[in-house]
Amino acid sequence: MGRTAIAKQEETHLFHVRYLSKMKGKGRSPLQVNVKDAITGLIGGFLSIFALVLLTNMTSAEWLMAPFGASCVLAFGVWNAPLSQPRNIIGGHFVSTFVGLATYHVFGDEPWAIGLAVGLAIAVMMMTKTTHPPAGADPLVVMLGGYSWSYLITPVLIGSLIIVFFALMINNLRSNREYPTFWI
Repeated sequence: MGRTAIAKQEETHLFHVRYLSKMKGKGRSPLQVNVKDAITGLIGGFLSIFALVLLTNMTSAEWLMAPFGASCVLAFGVWNAPLSQPRNIIGGHFVSTFVGLATYHVFGDEPWAIGLAVGLAIAVMMMTKTTHPPAGADPLVVMLGGYSWSYLITPVLIGSLIIVFFALMINNLRSNREYPTFWI
């Protein structure tokens, strides 16, 4: 082997070592255990989802979807994070569901279309400053469920508003919490 080939091999090896070393992680989890925060999460998640289940049982409309459980984790568990704010909860779910429905109604539920819908939803949320991780699942929900455009209003828009309502009421009962940190 020539000197150039050996140098390229060494360079490739160093790249792999550096790349893999990034995956080790550093230190320990910065998360703290706080019983009051856990109780707030318990109460907020319970009341929000319970209200949506009751509405579903009392009406002919669907008021609940799985990503709302993850939204409750953010709204009550990390209430002061940028991705947990009303703009992100409501806007993120609305934008992602819209993208999912549009993709579904134009391209159907082909595997590539489902992947495209999730990717587009992420991009549109980021461009509109409405990024909300649980909403990344919304295109999957609407495309795999074959939902119509009415799903955008019920459960998505109204359900998101209900979660934000409970987040406003419950988070602000605590003297050390001010929710939201921003609206716009």
